[in-house]
Amino acid sequence: MTITVSGNRKEVKDGLTVPELIEQEKVETPQYVTVSINEEFLQKADEEKTVLKDGDVVEFLYFMGGGSR
Repeated sequence: MTITVSGNRKEVKDGLTVPELIEQEKVETPQYVTVSINEEFLQKADEEKTVLKDGDVVEFLYFMGGGSR
């Protein structure tokens, strides 16, 4: 099946789960990444059971803290 990951179309196996994609994409610090599928944020608790579907658009978002001077 074909999905889009961070703007790049990719062929992946059917039944791919979010944790498998995170591993496959070698996401750095996966514990700090938020996953968006088709512009909807995925709850951490739902990652394990979420299976990607043909045509899904996946983004990995990193929220960085910042400070003021």
